[in-house]
Amino acid sequence: MLNFHKEHKNLVLAALIIFVALSILVAIVPAYQMQATVPIPSQEALTSQQEKGLRVYVSENCAACHTQQVRGIEMDNMWGDRPSLPSDYYYSKQRLDVWRQSPSVLGSERTGPDLTNIGARQPSDDWHLMHLYNPRSVVSESIMPSYSWLFKEVDSTAVTEEDVVLSIPKEFFNKPGKKIIASQEALDLVAYLKSLKQTELPDGSVPQFIPALKEIQTGNMGDGNTGTGPNGAKLYNATCVACHQANGKGVPGAFPPLAGSGFVNDENPEMLIKIILQGYDARSEFAVMPPFADQLSDAEVAAIATHERSSWGNDAPAVTEEDVKKIRDYINNELNQ
Repeated sequence: MLNFHKEHKNLVLAALIIFVALSILVAIVPAYQMQATVPIPSQEALTSQQEKGLRVYVSENCAACHTQQVRGIEMDNMWGDRPSLPSDYYYSKQRLDVWRQSPSVLGSERTGPDLTNIGARQPSDDWHLMHLYNPRSVVSESIMPSYSWLFKEVDSTAVTEEDVVLSIPKEFFNKPGKKIIASQEALDLVAYLKSLKQTELPDGSVPQFIPALKEIQTGNMGDGNTGTGPNGAKLYNATCVACHQANGKGVPGAFPPLAGSGFVNDENPEMLIKIILQGYDARSEFAVMPPFADQLSDAEVAAIATHERSSWGNDAPAVTEEDVKKIRDYINNELNQ
Protein backbone atom coordinates (compact mmCIF):
# COMPACT_ATOMS: atom_id res chain seq x y z
CA MET A 1 0.00 0.00 0.00
CA LEU A 2 1.29 3.43 -0.92
CA ASN A 3 2.46 5.62 1.93
CA PHE A 4 2.32 9.21 0.64
CA HIS A 5 3.58 10.55 3.98
CA LYS A 6 6.99 8.99 3.46
CA GLU A 7 7.15 8.03 -0.21
CA HIS A 8 7.21 11.50 -1.75
CA LYS A 9 8.08 10.21 -5.23
CA ASN A 10 4.88 8.17 -5.25
CA LEU A 11 2.93 11.22 -4.07
CA VAL A 12 4.27 13.33 -6.94
CA LEU A 13 3.70 10.50 -9.45
CA ALA A 14 0.11 9.99 -8.29
CA ALA A 15 -0.57 13.72 -8.49
CA LEU A 16 0.88 13.77 -12.03
CA ILE A 17 -1.27 10.85 -13.14
CA ILE A 18 -4.41 12.48 -11.73
CA PHE A 19 -3.52 15.79 -13.40
CA VAL A 20 -2.94 14.16 -16.79
CA ALA A 21 -6.15 12.11 -16.53
CA LEU A 22 -8.25 15.15 -15.64
CA SER A 23 -6.64 17.20 -18.44
CA ILE A 24 -7.53 14.52 -20.97
CA LEU A 25 -11.07 14.22 -19.62
CA VAL A 26 -11.82 17.92 -19.25
CA ALA A 27 -9.87 19.48 -22.12
CA ILE A 28 -8.58 17.06 -24.75
CA VAL A 29 -11.63 14.78 -25.13
CA PRO A 30 -14.16 17.66 -25.43
CA ALA A 31 -11.85 19.46 -27.89
CA TYR A 32 -11.63 16.32 -30.00
CA GLN A 33 -15.40 15.83 -29.91
CA MET A 34 -15.95 19.41 -31.03
CA GLN A 35 -14.15 18.69 -34.28
CA ALA A 36 -17.16 16.64 -35.35
CA THR A 37 -19.53 19.58 -34.86
CA VAL A 38 -21.01 20.85 -38.11
CA PRO A 39 -22.94 24.07 -38.70
CA ILE A 40 -26.70 24.11 -39.13
CA PRO A 41 -27.29 24.35 -42.92
CA SER A 42 -29.10 27.69 -42.71
CA GLN A 43 -26.59 29.16 -40.27
CA GLU A 44 -24.83 32.26 -41.53
CA ALA A 45 -21.27 33.22 -40.71
CA LEU A 46 -20.58 36.57 -39.05
CA THR A 47 -20.06 39.50 -41.39
CA SER A 48 -17.00 41.71 -41.10
CA GLN A 49 -18.94 44.29 -39.07
CA GLN A 50 -20.40 41.64 -36.79
CA GLU A 51 -16.93 40.22 -36.15
CA LYS A 52 -15.78 43.70 -35.14
CA GLY A 53 -18.81 43.92 -32.86
CA LEU A 54 -17.81 40.61 -31.26
CA ARG A 55 -14.42 42.13 -30.44
CA VAL A 56 -16.15 45.10 -28.81
CA TYR A 57 -18.42 42.68 -26.91
CA VAL A 58 -15.34 40.88 -25.59
CA SER A 59 -13.34 44.03 -24.82
CA GLU A 60 -16.22 45.48 -22.79
CA ASN A 61 -16.52 42.14 -20.93
CA CYS A 62 -20.24 41.79 -21.66
CA ALA A 63 -19.98 38.04 -20.97
CA ALA A 64 -19.47 38.85 -17.28
CA CYS A 65 -23.19 39.63 -16.95
CA HIS A 66 -24.83 38.06 -20.01
CA THR A 67 -24.97 34.43 -21.08
CA GLN A 68 -25.48 33.06 -24.56
CA GLN A 69 -26.88 29.64 -23.76
CA VAL A 70 -30.39 28.29 -23.40
CA ARG A 71 -30.42 25.30 -21.09
CA GLY A 72 -32.94 22.51 -21.56
CA ILE A 73 -34.95 23.50 -18.51
CA GLU A 74 -38.34 25.13 -18.30
CA MET A 75 -37.12 28.39 -16.76
CA ASP A 76 -34.95 29.04 -19.84
CA ASN A 77 -37.70 28.81 -22.45
CA MET A 78 -38.20 32.58 -22.26
CA TRP A 79 -34.78 33.14 -23.87
CA GLY A 80 -35.16 31.04 -27.01
CA ASP A 81 -37.37 28.86 -29.13
CA ARG A 82 -35.40 25.78 -28.09
CA PRO A 83 -32.44 24.66 -25.95
CA SER A 84 -29.03 25.45 -27.44
CA LEU A 85 -27.18 22.86 -29.54
CA PRO A 86 -23.41 22.47 -30.14
CA SER A 87 -23.94 23.54 -33.76
CA ASP A 88 -25.23 26.91 -32.55
CA TYR A 89 -21.65 27.77 -31.57
CA TYR A 90 -19.92 26.45 -34.69
CA TYR A 91 -18.79 29.85 -35.95
CA SER A 92 -17.81 31.02 -32.49
CA LYS A 93 -14.88 28.58 -32.74
CA GLN A 94 -13.25 30.63 -35.47
CA ARG A 95 -10.06 32.39 -34.44
CA LEU A 96 -10.06 36.13 -33.94
CA ASP A 97 -6.64 36.25 -35.58
CA VAL A 98 -3.47 34.19 -35.99
CA TRP A 99 -2.54 34.41 -32.32
CA ARG A 100 -5.89 34.38 -30.56
CA GLN A 101 -8.61 31.77 -30.41
CA SER A 102 -12.15 33.12 -30.37
CA PRO A 103 -13.15 33.85 -26.76
CA SER A 104 -15.88 32.07 -24.90
CA VAL A 105 -18.97 34.27 -24.85
CA LEU A 106 -21.27 31.70 -23.26
CA GLY A 107 -20.98 33.40 -19.88
CA SER A 108 -21.85 31.93 -16.51
CA GLU A 109 -23.79 34.78 -14.88
CA ARG A 110 -27.20 36.15 -15.73
CA THR A 111 -27.00 39.47 -14.01
CA GLY A 112 -28.58 40.64 -17.25
CA PRO A 113 -30.82 38.62 -19.58
CA ASP A 114 -29.51 35.89 -21.86
CA LEU A 115 -28.60 37.15 -25.34
CA THR A 116 -28.92 33.94 -27.35
CA ASN A 117 -31.94 35.22 -29.27
CA ILE A 118 -31.74 38.96 -28.60
CA GLY A 119 -31.57 39.73 -32.33
CA ALA A 120 -35.07 38.29 -32.72
CA ARG A 121 -36.43 39.55 -29.39
CA GLN A 122 -35.20 43.10 -29.96
CA PRO A 123 -34.45 43.94 -33.63
CA SER A 124 -34.45 47.73 -33.19
CA ASP A 125 -31.12 49.49 -33.78
CA ASP A 126 -32.37 52.60 -31.97
CA TRP A 127 -33.35 50.64 -28.87
CA HIS A 128 -29.96 48.94 -28.63
CA LEU A 129 -28.10 52.23 -29.07
CA MET A 130 -30.19 54.01 -26.44
CA HIS A 131 -29.77 51.05 -24.12
CA LEU A 132 -26.00 51.18 -24.49
CA TYR A 133 -25.85 54.95 -24.00
CA ASN A 134 -28.03 54.85 -20.89
CA PRO A 135 -29.94 51.66 -20.03
CA ARG A 136 -32.34 53.56 -17.75
CA SER A 137 -33.63 55.50 -20.76
CA VAL A 138 -35.48 52.39 -21.97
CA VAL A 139 -35.53 50.08 -18.93
CA SER A 140 -36.07 52.13 -15.78
CA GLU A 141 -35.14 49.24 -13.45
CA SER A 142 -31.90 48.34 -15.27
CA ILE A 143 -28.69 47.99 -13.25
CA MET A 144 -26.50 47.80 -16.35
CA PRO A 145 -23.75 50.47 -16.49
CA SER A 146 -23.86 53.15 -19.16
CA TYR A 147 -21.44 52.77 -22.07
CA SER A 148 -21.41 56.47 -22.90
CA TRP A 149 -17.81 56.31 -24.15
CA LEU A 150 -19.10 54.47 -27.21
CA PHE A 151 -20.89 57.69 -28.23
CA LYS A 152 -19.96 61.25 -29.10
CA GLU A 153 -21.51 64.55 -28.12
CA VAL A 154 -21.40 66.99 -31.04
CA ASP A 155 -22.91 70.31 -32.08
CA SER A 156 -26.19 69.97 -33.97
CA THR A 157 -24.66 71.86 -36.87
CA ALA A 158 -21.84 69.30 -37.13
CA VAL A 159 -24.15 66.31 -37.66
CA THR A 160 -23.82 64.75 -41.12
CA GLU A 161 -26.13 62.44 -43.07
CA GLU A 162 -23.86 59.50 -42.25
CA ASP A 163 -24.11 60.05 -38.49
CA VAL A 164 -26.56 57.95 -36.46
CA VAL A 165 -28.25 60.34 -34.04
CA LEU A 166 -29.85 58.98 -30.85
CA SER A 167 -33.36 60.00 -29.78
CA ILE A 168 -32.54 60.42 -26.10
CA PRO A 169 -35.36 61.52 -23.74
CA LYS A 170 -34.73 64.98 -22.29
CA GLU A 171 -34.41 63.69 -18.75
CA PHE A 172 -31.26 61.80 -19.81
CA PHE A 173 -29.79 64.35 -22.22
CA ASN A 174 -30.97 67.94 -22.44
CA LYS A 175 -28.33 70.18 -23.94
CA PRO A 176 -29.74 72.62 -26.51
CA GLY A 177 -27.69 72.68 -29.68
CA LYS A 178 -26.06 69.32 -28.91
CA LYS A 179 -26.66 65.83 -30.26
CA ILE A 180 -25.48 62.35 -29.31
CA ILE A 181 -24.19 60.24 -32.19
CA ALA A 182 -23.06 56.62 -32.19
CA SER A 183 -19.42 55.73 -32.76
CA GLN A 184 -18.47 53.00 -35.21
CA GLU A 185 -17.71 50.73 -32.25
CA ALA A 186 -21.28 51.15 -30.97
CA LEU A 187 -22.70 50.39 -34.42
CA ASP A 188 -20.49 47.30 -34.73
CA LEU A 189 -21.58 46.07 -31.30
CA VAL A 190 -25.26 46.51 -32.20
CA ALA A 191 -24.69 44.65 -35.47
CA TYR A 192 -23.24 41.74 -33.48
CA LEU A 193 -26.09 41.76 -30.96
CA LYS A 194 -28.67 41.74 -33.77
CA SER A 195 -26.92 38.73 -35.32
CA LEU A 196 -27.66 36.66 -32.21
CA LYS A 197 -30.65 34.63 -33.37
CA GLN A 198 -31.37 30.95 -32.94
CA THR A 199 -31.06 29.24 -36.30
CA GLU A 200 -34.06 27.22 -37.41
CA LEU A 201 -33.36 23.52 -37.60
CA PRO A 202 -33.59 22.04 -41.13
CA ASP A 203 -36.20 19.42 -40.31
CA GLY A 204 -38.33 21.86 -38.35
CA SER A 205 -37.97 19.85 -35.16
CA VAL A 206 -37.66 21.69 -31.86
CA PRO A 207 -35.99 20.01 -28.86
CA GLN A 208 -38.43 20.28 -25.99
CA PHE A 209 -37.73 21.88 -22.65
CA ILE A 210 -37.60 19.72 -19.57
CA PRO A 211 -39.62 18.74 -17.60
CA ALA A 212 -42.69 19.98 -19.47
CA LEU A 213 -43.32 20.57 -23.15
CA LYS A 214 -42.83 24.13 -24.32
CA GLU A 215 -45.88 26.15 -23.36
CA ILE A 216 -48.01 27.72 -26.05
CA GLN A 217 -48.95 31.29 -25.20
CA THR A 218 -52.64 30.65 -24.66
CA GLY A 219 -55.27 30.80 -21.98
CA ASN A 220 -57.24 33.34 -20.05
CA MET A 221 -54.82 35.60 -18.16
CA GLY A 222 -57.48 37.93 -16.81
CA ASP A 223 -56.69 40.58 -19.43
CA GLY A 224 -59.68 40.09 -21.67
CA ASN A 225 -57.91 37.49 -23.78
CA THR A 226 -60.17 34.46 -23.53
CA GLY A 227 -60.34 31.44 -25.72
CA THR A 228 -57.57 29.33 -27.09
CA GLY A 229 -55.78 31.78 -29.37
CA PRO A 230 -52.40 33.44 -28.73
CA ASN A 231 -52.27 35.54 -25.57
CA GLY A 232 -51.92 39.19 -26.55
CA ALA A 233 -50.57 40.32 -23.18
CA LYS A 234 -47.79 37.73 -23.17
CA LEU A 235 -46.88 38.46 -26.79
CA TYR A 236 -46.84 42.20 -26.09
CA ASN A 237 -44.54 41.69 -23.11
CA ALA A 238 -42.21 39.51 -25.20
CA THR A 239 -42.20 41.67 -28.33
CA CYS A 240 -43.25 45.26 -27.69
CA VAL A 241 -42.81 46.16 -24.03
CA ALA A 242 -39.10 47.07 -24.29
CA CYS A 243 -39.94 50.10 -26.44
CA HIS A 244 -43.56 50.96 -25.69
CA GLN A 245 -43.29 50.03 -21.97
CA ALA A 246 -45.65 47.98 -19.82
CA ASN A 247 -47.89 51.00 -19.20
CA GLY A 248 -48.22 51.76 -22.91
CA LYS A 249 -46.77 55.24 -22.48
CA GLY A 250 -43.61 54.60 -24.52
CA VAL A 251 -40.41 56.59 -24.01
CA PRO A 252 -40.81 60.36 -24.59
CA GLY A 253 -38.84 61.48 -27.61
CA ALA A 254 -37.88 57.93 -28.56
CA PHE A 255 -40.80 55.50 -28.74
CA PRO A 256 -44.40 56.73 -29.13
CA PRO A 257 -47.14 56.00 -26.59
CA LEU A 258 -49.87 53.49 -27.40
CA ALA A 259 -52.20 54.66 -24.63
CA GLY A 260 -54.59 57.12 -26.22
CA SER A 261 -52.95 56.77 -29.65
CA GLY A 262 -55.11 57.61 -32.64
CA PHE A 263 -53.53 54.80 -34.65
CA VAL A 264 -54.35 52.27 -31.95
CA ASN A 265 -57.89 53.46 -31.24
CA ASP A 266 -58.96 54.00 -34.83
CA GLU A 267 -62.18 52.14 -35.66
CA ASN A 268 -60.38 50.71 -38.70
CA PRO A 269 -57.29 48.77 -37.49
CA GLU A 270 -55.63 48.74 -40.93
CA MET A 271 -52.93 51.30 -40.12
CA LEU A 272 -52.06 49.62 -36.81
CA ILE A 273 -51.75 46.23 -38.50
CA LYS A 274 -49.58 47.69 -41.27
CA ILE A 275 -47.27 49.29 -38.71
CA ILE A 276 -46.82 46.00 -36.86
CA LEU A 277 -46.17 44.10 -40.10
CA GLN A 278 -44.07 46.68 -41.97
CA GLY A 279 -42.58 48.79 -39.20
CA TYR A 280 -42.66 52.57 -39.12
CA ASP A 281 -40.09 55.25 -39.83
CA ALA A 282 -40.82 58.52 -38.03
CA ARG A 283 -37.26 59.75 -37.51
CA SER A 284 -38.42 63.36 -37.26
CA GLU A 285 -40.33 62.49 -34.08
CA PHE A 286 -39.35 59.02 -32.88
CA ALA A 287 -36.97 56.12 -33.44
CA VAL A 288 -37.54 53.68 -36.26
CA MET A 289 -39.79 50.70 -35.54
CA PRO A 290 -38.65 47.47 -37.25
CA PRO A 291 -41.11 45.21 -39.12
CA PHE A 292 -42.44 42.07 -37.46
CA ALA A 293 -44.07 40.37 -40.45
CA ASP A 294 -41.45 37.61 -40.48
CA GLN A 295 -41.59 37.02 -36.73
CA LEU A 296 -45.31 37.03 -35.97
CA SER A 297 -48.15 34.98 -37.42
CA ASP A 298 -51.49 36.52 -38.36
CA ALA A 299 -53.03 35.22 -35.15
CA GLU A 300 -50.19 36.67 -33.05
CA VAL A 301 -50.45 40.10 -34.73
CA ALA A 302 -54.20 40.08 -34.13
CA ALA A 303 -53.69 39.17 -30.46
CA ILE A 304 -51.15 41.96 -29.92
CA ALA A 305 -53.30 44.54 -31.71
CA THR A 306 -56.36 43.51 -29.70
CA HIS A 307 -54.40 43.78 -26.46
CA GLU A 308 -53.18 47.27 -27.36
CA ARG A 309 -56.71 48.39 -28.36
CA SER A 310 -58.21 47.22 -25.05
CA SER A 311 -55.54 48.29 -22.54
CA TRP A 312 -54.41 51.49 -20.75
CA GLY A 313 -57.81 53.13 -21.27
CA ASN A 314 -57.99 52.28 -24.98
CA ASP A 315 -61.40 51.06 -26.12
CA ALA A 316 -61.48 49.88 -29.74
CA PRO A 317 -62.92 46.77 -31.42
CA ALA A 318 -60.90 43.56 -31.42
CA VAL A 319 -58.75 42.59 -34.41
CA THR A 320 -59.27 39.19 -35.99
CA GLU A 321 -56.82 36.85 -37.67
CA GLU A 322 -58.76 37.35 -40.92
CA ASP A 323 -58.22 41.12 -40.69
CA VAL A 324 -54.47 40.62 -40.48
CA LYS A 325 -54.42 38.02 -43.26
CA LYS A 326 -56.18 40.37 -45.69
CA ILE A 327 -53.70 43.16 -45.04
CA ARG A 328 -50.68 40.84 -45.17
CA ASP A 329 -51.87 39.44 -48.51
CA TYR A 330 -52.41 42.97 -49.82
CA ILE A 331 -48.88 44.01 -48.77
CA ASN A 332 -47.36 40.90 -50.36
CA ASN A 333 -49.25 41.52 -53.60
CA GLU A 334 -48.02 45.11 -53.68
CA LEU A 335 -44.42 43.97 -53.18
CA ASN A 336 -44.68 41.33 -55.90
CA GLN A 337 -45.98 43.73 -58.53
